[in-house]
Order: sequence, then structure tokens, then C-alpha cells
Amino acid sequence: MTGQSSGGTHHVVVLALENVLALDLGIPWQTFGSWPDGPYTLSVCSERPGPVQVHGGPALHVAHGLDRLASADTVIVPGYEESAAPSTAVTDALAEAAARGTRVASICTGVFALAAAGLLDGRRATTHWLYARELARRYPRVTVVPGELYVDEGQVLTSGGVSAGLDLCLHLIRRDHGPLLANRQARMLVAAPHRTGGQAQFIDLPVRPRSSADPDLYDWALRNLHRPLTVDELAHRAGLSRRTLIRRFHADTGQPPMRWLLDARLARARELLTSGDLTVEAVARRCGLGTPANFRALFKAHVGVPPRTYRETFREESGPARAAPTVGA
Repeated sequence: MTGQSSGGTHHVVVLALENVLALDLGIPWQTFGSWPDGPYTLSVCSERPGPVQVHGGPALHVAHGLDRLASADTVIVPGYEESAAPSTAVTDALAEAAARGTRVASICTGVFALAAAGLLDGRRATTHWLYARELARRYPRVTVVPGELYVDEGQVLTSGGVSAGLDLCLHLIRRDHGPLLANRQARMLVAAPHRTGGQAQFIDLPVRPRSSADPDLYDWALRNLHRPLTVDELAHRAGLSRRTLIRRFHADTGQPPMRWLLDARLARARELLTSGDLTVEAVARRCGLGTPANFRALFKAHVGVPPRTYRETFREESGPARAAPTVGA
């Protein structure tokens, strides 16, 4: 259900769990709670009325308990310290809300509460890329897509970390009321109405496996990314049969050799694009990614944006001081 409540406005309820992330909580609060005489009303609830600890900050006093979900047209669960599983009362309340037809969404690690409630079984979902593997491990019935800013599965929606929650909230407005109203609110929030690409452009690509029986093989491959490496050449280098090498790569990296090589080449390309002034042709050649056209196509397909856009976004600034990168997308 994405309609309006009996009062003529759409009631958004934000469910703040213990150790809620402040930015994740603030995004829907600011997006839906700042509409004087507008199409949305907003309230915040927790498992029980009273103080709720904010992760890394002071406690927040919340006036409403889980019974507030009964009046919700949309429930949004912000991120929280995901190592603590939500209580049965929370998961039951979320499942009951969904059964009534309420729209349910999550920001960042809030997805773990939706998954624990069974709302993501058989569905696609995303979260902050840093937690995607853990989500897939805990909930194998969920199809985790870490590269997306948000995933819309109709009644249930999920988003990546921090600012991806803003992308999701603007998407909900766009779904409910069209692009004009969503764009107007985006301007008020000084945000892009719709961002190109996805979380893939922010993900740290792992290259060297943490442990391996033959670390020298990976180091050699990384030094030779400019060459057209093959599985047979890697197997010969390691002194293994082709089949044994493939098993070794799966055990070490969770990937077949050629996919690992592609990720290594993309990681090198990202490094070269942001740390120097090499042409696209030179970057493609040094990374073994073929012609500039082939490189642009592969980079766009796997990173989510063209090489030029990635360079303009993440180029390292010269000078003695540089800001630390922001975690989250």
C-alpha cells in the first residue's frame, strides 16, 4: 500500500532501533518531516517509548512504541549497529505491517531488520557495500546486489549506506507524486534528484587474498596486468593443473581466475584514473583492458559510471592536506 492515510496525507513512520545511525535517521526525518501542509507526515517510533541510543552519540527520546506502525503508510528502518539482532517484537511488528500492505523500506544496515523479519526472502536487496557479504551470509534466501544505490521491489525497498538513503527517499516521492515534486524537494535539500551510477563506484575492490598457499602468484599477476594473461599461463606459473588452479582461486578469492583478474584490472584503472593524468588509452593499456572503447564499456558496466566521470569525482587533490574519504554511498 502506498496510498494516503485517512487524513489525506501519507504517514511515514521511522523505526529507530538501538544504536541507530544518526545520519540514517536524519535523512527520512528531513525528507518527509519538513512538508508544511504537504503530502507527508512523519513520526518516529522505537521498540518501546523512551530513550534510544544513537550510535556514537547521545540518547534520543522517542515518544512512540511499535504500536505506531499500525498507522503507517510507509515504514523506514534506518541503519543501526547490525551485530545486535532485532528482537522478536520488532521483527513481528515489521512482518505484521507488511502483511497489512504497508510499504517497508530500509537505509544502510536497516536491511538486517527487514531480512530478520523475512521480508526479503526471495527478493533482491542492497545495503552499504561494506556489509553486503555479511547480509548474504546470514540470509542466503536474499539476493544481495551491493552495487545498487537502492533496490525497489514494490512493497519492500532497500538502500545502500548514508546518502543512498536520500536517493531512496527521493525515489519514494517520485513514485508517489511524480518527478516535479521529487525534484522540488531535492532542491530544498540541495541534493541531486537522481544520481547516475551506483555503489559500485565507491566499493573497495579486494585484490590480494588475505591468505593463500601461493601469494607470489597473485603478486606476479598484479605486476603483469598489462599482458593478456590466461588461465593456462597462471596454472603454468603456479605449477598446477588448470582444474587445480581454478579450485585454488575459488578457495582464495571466491572467484574464478578471469573474474579476479578483471577486478584487479578495474582496481588498477581506478587508481590510475585518480592519481595521475594518463589518458584513457594509456590507462587501458597499462591495465590490460584492451582498446579505449572496450575499456570504457567494461568500466561503465562494472563501476557504474564512465572513466571520465569517475576521475572527476574521485581525483586526488594535490597539496599537503587532503580530506579523508567519506564512508558510504
